[in-house]
Amino acid sequence: MYYRKALPVTAARVRYTGFHPETTILKAGTVRFEGAMPLPTDILLERDKAVKLRDGTTIYADVFRPVDQAKHPAILCISPYGKEVGGQALDDVPGRAGVPKSATSGLERFEGADPAYWVSKGYAVINPDPRGTYSSEGNINYWGRQYAEDGYDIVEWIAKQDWSNEKVGMAGNSWLTVSQWFIAAEQPPHLAAIAPWEGFSDHFRESGTRGGIPNPAFPEKIAETFASAHGLLEDQPRMIVEYPFLNEYWQDKQARLSRIKIPAYVVASYTNPVHTHGTFAGFREISSKDKWLRVHLTQEWNDFYNPTNVADLTKFFDHYLKGEDNGWEKTPKVRLSVYELEGHDVINRPEQEFPLARTQYKKMYLDAKTDTLQLQKPQAAELSYDSESAKPEAVFTYKFDKDTELTGYMKLHLWAAAADNDDMDLSVKVEKLAADGTLLNHNNFSDVIATGLLRASCRALDPKKSTESEPYLTGTSEQKLQKGQIVPLEIGLWPMGMVYHKGETLRLTVGAYQNEPADLNFGSAKIDVPVDSYTYPAGTKVKKETLGGNSTETADPAQVVTAPATHNKGRHILYTGGEHDSYLLVPVVPEKHKAAK
Repeated sequence: MYYRKALPVTAARVRYTGFHPETTILKAGTVRFEGAMPLPTDILLERDKAVKLRDGTTIYADVFRPVDQAKHPAILCISPYGKEVGGQALDDVPGRAGVPKSATSGLERFEGADPAYWVSKGYAVINPDPRGTYSSEGNINYWGRQYAEDGYDIVEWIAKQDWSNEKVGMAGNSWLTVSQWFIAAEQPPHLAAIAPWEGFSDHFRESGTRGGIPNPAFPEKIAETFASAHGLLEDQPRMIVEYPFLNEYWQDKQARLSRIKIPAYVVASYTNPVHTHGTFAGFREISSKDKWLRVHLTQEWNDFYNPTNVADLTKFFDHYLKGEDNGWEKTPKVRLSVYELEGHDVINRPEQEFPLARTQYKKMYLDAKTDTLQLQKPQAAELSYDSESAKPEAVFTYKFDKDTELTGYMKLHLWAAAADNDDMDLSVKVEKLAADGTLLNHNNFSDVIATGLLRASCRALDPKKSTESEPYLTGTSEQKLQKGQIVPLEIGLWPMGMVYHKGETLRLTVGAYQNEPADLNFGSAKIDVPVDSYTYPAGTKVKKETLGGNSTETADPAQVVTAPATHNKGRHILYTGGEHDSYLLVPVVPEKHKAAK
């Protein structure tokens, strides 16, 4: 396993406020940053509190809790991004992803629960710097058994604190969600409930090597933000490039979802380029009897800090961490949202499961002669594009003659050949066009596109795990093509929910996959924090230091990992009709009352 240098804690972009073991009371009405929400209540902060892990490693956590002698439940938020301020922040994101600065106190770690709110509701919030990060001892690890066992130890440490009611929950977005999948699978006795709010559950298949195509760009940009005062960083971007097939390392990065049995409030969306598939898979595969799914149409941080959703999560945790009889169990098991993109999106429609049991799968056959999708198999035809050209793709369309909802998993069954090479990397997307042909693809936060990827040589399927709508790649080896060899390819598309009205068009694009850089500005924002206190009365003049202002620092430029070249060269040929039944399988959802007839 490869390791690399991590940024020093003195690097500007990691925005480390230093090692300050102390216990202090943060007074109601004070602020962490100008413009942030004033604290609604006094908060007792135990800063850089030592936590001993089972192997003797010491890590450090910030503990925010009520100023009283009562017993309280705790919410654990864990990631390597820094337990406050840190190398990633909403201020680095354009428009703060729609989250006003005044919506949170600034005490929260990136993507985590806001201590100011939760302490006011009678909870403690625990923000650890996990192994190797910042001043915590050891090397920085990604998810896997080591990370999961460390999380187990932290949960059990929390339960032993004299202020604890021995009930621990977990919450947060992205890395904080991935942490929940792995730690909950270890079954720590005092972990009572989790709230995974968008995060993948199989890094190999869903992010690092999706569709068999190694893509270290996003993991590389994240890795460049990690800091350690003591150790090294597990070099996962390099592992993606050096080990593109499933092995013991990547198996360790697959969450053992079936081992999760505690109550779970899972939140997913259709448009996250990293998390969509893994969040839906997490909901489906955990063994919890008490589990809920809510699907939203915005963006994960915006959704997590939305006051309505915070109140909803509070009701969930109040029920399972405080034992309140508040009717949470009557919440619909699935609250489904579906895009319409013209002002009438479906929000929080009650359902019983996902994918929906009443789904009717239909085949839309590709017709290379007319560049359309047909409900009947067309005559044989073929088309090609140059995979190295400026626009290496083929487009097929279908105009709906009646209102139709497509919600769930799609699959492209495609016959194709590489005319000039022994492999090809394909990218597939499904979009919606208005009746006038205008592309409808933006919800103010992200493009609304269902996507799929496949490297043709990695086309081998696991027959036990694959279904009609969801091909499951083995990922263990490659089968190179003979030049011109026509092969059937099964390309799974991540879930989407979309209503198409009469006269509107589904557009399917099949093309050559192209490496795209991850455009992230983490560390760029300059954030002022007080020097002599943790919070201060808003509007008063206090001594401050400015953190951040650099999004390009790396620990060692020579260790930066770049994406390998694609396996595209020359012409790709697509075959449709006749004996080559290329089709898009779509999930048609009938209305409930019609389905019942």
